[in-house]
Amino acid sequence: MRRIASLYIGGPDAAMPDGPRLLAEKRALCQEKGFTPVLSTDGVLVETELSEAMAREIYADRAQRLRLADAAILNLTPWRGPGCYAGAAFEAGFLAGLGKLVFAYLNVEEEDEAELKTRIGQTLGLQLDRAGVWRDGFGGQVEDFGLPEDLMLWAEARRLFVVVTADVWGDLTGFEMCLDAVKLYSD
Repeated sequence: MRRIASLYIGGPDAAMPDGPRLLAEKRALCQEKGFTPVLSTDGVLVETELSEAMAREIYADRAQRLRLADAAILNLTPWRGPGCYAGAAFEAGFLAGLGKLVFAYLNVEEEDEAELKTRIGQTLGLQLDRAGVWRDGFGGQVEDFGLPEDLMLWAEARRLFVVVTADVWGDLTGFEMCLDAVKLYSD
């Protein structure tokens, strides 16, 4: 067991229309459980124009936040396709490289969307080839482990909760479940 005091909060929430409210709720929930929240949106930028320089500044700031946090809770709700937000996947790998704990959740509207393979089929098409391998609409092999996300993300998460909800972007049940799991892992 290790003491976890600070939690990096990642995922596509900041890009959501209701992002500021969601992040404020997550911040408050972390504080209620005794954790210091580390949000990607807490940085102060020097660059004022959208540019490569601003992008590099944002990256450096977020990388520093990931290094400072003791662990993370990542929102892996499918974003702009069948898989999670690419930034959250990167953050999971970055944290894994640092030896830090990752907890995650994803929200889906229907129970059958809990499997990545199903979501790929709904988005890109899916068919079984002659060798019994699932292929997407482009012919690419699709993992069939019955997991909610790519096996590397699933395996890295100490806990990955899937919540079936009508409010895919606003439901924080999975986030709260992650907070409870972090509490169990912390001294």
